[in-house]
Amino acid sequence: MRPLCFALLLTLTPALPAAAQDWAVGGFDPVGYAASGRALPGRSDIATMWKGQVWHFASEENRARFEADPRAYAPALDGMCPISVIEGRPQPGDPRHFAVVAGRLYLLRSNAAERQLQQDPRGITEQARQMYR
Repeated sequence: MRPLCFALLLTLTPALPAAAQDWAVGGFDPVGYAASGRALPGRSDIATMWKGQVWHFASEENRARFEADPRAYAPALDGMCPISVIEGRPQPGDPRHFAVVAGRLYLLRSNAAERQLQQDPRGITEQARQMYR
């Protein structure tokens, strides 16, 4: 019986990281960024599927807000860092580094990118949107 349990465990183990890859925004609540101004970890029991990814939320209210208008809460630029887009080397943003500019969530690659964006948030995000199309 032990070998069977061990074989089953080994079979399931590779699936766990693969499942986590389908988590949108690294498992953080996309509504929480604008609502609370900080990255709120989502709960595994409050989630929804959208665009092939699992989106997690800190509350049922946040999930309902997202489900009513997911595009309003999903990260702009498909989650790419606007600074990296402008530099011509698009890189995914880190959900722990973010800015909400004109009501849109932007994920940034680092603290340095956050500081750079703070110099001209609207100008930089507009330029990045133009270049990302």
